[in-house]
Amino acid sequence: MTLLDPKTWQARTLSGGEYEVTEPATGEGLGALTLATADDIEAAVAAGRAAQPGWARSPHFARAAVLRRAGDLFTEYADELREWLVRESGSIPGKADFELHVAAQECYEAAALASRPLGEVLPSEEPRLSFTRRVPVGVTGVIAPFNAPLILAIRSVAPALALGNAVILKPDPRTAVCGGLSLAAVFDEAGLPEGLLHVLPGGAETGQALVADPGVPVLSFTGSTAAGRRVGEAAGRLLKRVHLELGGNSALVVLEDADIEGAVAQASWGSFFHQGQICMTTGRHLVHASLYEEYVERLAARADALAVGDPYREQVHLGPIIDRPQLAKIHGLVEASTARGARLAAGGTHRDLFYRPTVLADVDDHTPAYQEEVFGPVAPVRPFRTLDEVAALAADGPYGLSLGIVTRDTALGLELADRIPTGIAHINDQTVNDEAVAPFGGVAASGTGARFGGTANVEAFTELRWTTVRREPATHGF
Repeated sequence: MTLLDPKTWQARTLSGGEYEVTEPATGEGLGALTLATADDIEAAVAAGRAAQPGWARSPHFARAAVLRRAGDLFTEYADELREWLVRESGSIPGKADFELHVAAQECYEAAALASRPLGEVLPSEEPRLSFTRRVPVGVTGVIAPFNAPLILAIRSVAPALALGNAVILKPDPRTAVCGGLSLAAVFDEAGLPEGLLHVLPGGAETGQALVADPGVPVLSFTGSTAAGRRVGEAAGRLLKRVHLELGGNSALVVLEDADIEGAVAQASWGSFFHQGQICMTTGRHLVHASLYEEYVERLAARADALAVGDPYREQVHLGPIIDRPQLAKIHGLVEASTARGARLAAGGTHRDLFYRPTVLADVDDHTPAYQEEVFGPVAPVRPFRTLDEVAALAADGPYGLSLGIVTRDTALGLELADRIPTGIAHINDQTVNDEAVAPFGGVAASGTGARFGGTANVEAFTELRWTTVRREPATHGF
């Protein structure tokens, strides 16, 4: 049985132009879909608002059953969905399997939210029952990016639906099938009532229409910091609540007592997983001076040994960069960095969209690939000598998403982590980690804080309402 047939994958007629779904590894067309316009956003919001009250009133076990069934379907259709993730987003099969696993777990965890106690009884000065209750916001807008398209859509879609909302999902058009239409197909087969989930692929104009629509009071946006600032500014003018999960330039700190081979193995994964196109990617390697030269040598050797190629037709470690503009940005930062004095220890070359994993040594504050989020397979390495120095280096810069610290002294690792403001910290692991049960988010230019997992999801996708009940009508002074 096929879940996604290109001939029927868009059941709803949209009014935008046709978009060719392309395999970045080959440039081959995989099918065509229609993009959404502002008119489509308006129509979908109206349909969501009409369907949502009935869904919110449905028994909690009915909503939970849909979410559990959706989780099962990500496993049942894993072979088909894996192929879409590999071919459309350039994921290696292992990364696609990780996305499918997390998608299923997000649905199972969301199913538990449907029966979660969502309020508390309060004391009152008056003779009345006083209590709070969490109520659905109505229609939630979700804007998801290309890099982990399934995870970064489902982590908002699933809890929002479980808590009684309708959802408008705008996936990146480059991954609109694996990160959008696949969710619509899964939830349709899972029995989600009509009108509650609308998948509207489109570009920036479509996203702006979703942010501006007065029927969407809460938005969940994952993407670049620059785009997130624009979304936050527009939402703020409209007094909308917006949850922003943005960019990062996360540091991996390797202390003097670290096992260097273990540290390099972690570092390679942290910088090169999915071609570095992950918000949590290890973007800065801060290595004690006593280990620095050996670390650079070993990391460069690992980078040179990694296979880069078509993940659908070859056994490779890295697939293609998503498109040519992103490739040009990556290569431009590498070239600008070597022009400023960085030493190219490995990589720095590409064939078509296949960029070699790259190690840059001797970087400093002025090295572009160290200063900025590269969003590519580039590992800038910098030495340090003292804990005070590395704490300052790791905390420097606008971002605050993830942090890794490698040390045999875990207590020291925890103490150091407390000095570096990030939303996520891992002792004896690299910076790229994700679990459906864990809160996820960054601080400063990395976003507006943790908003996924358990209580964070409840706060993100509901409003808190105060209610009182008296036996007799109240009397007042006049």
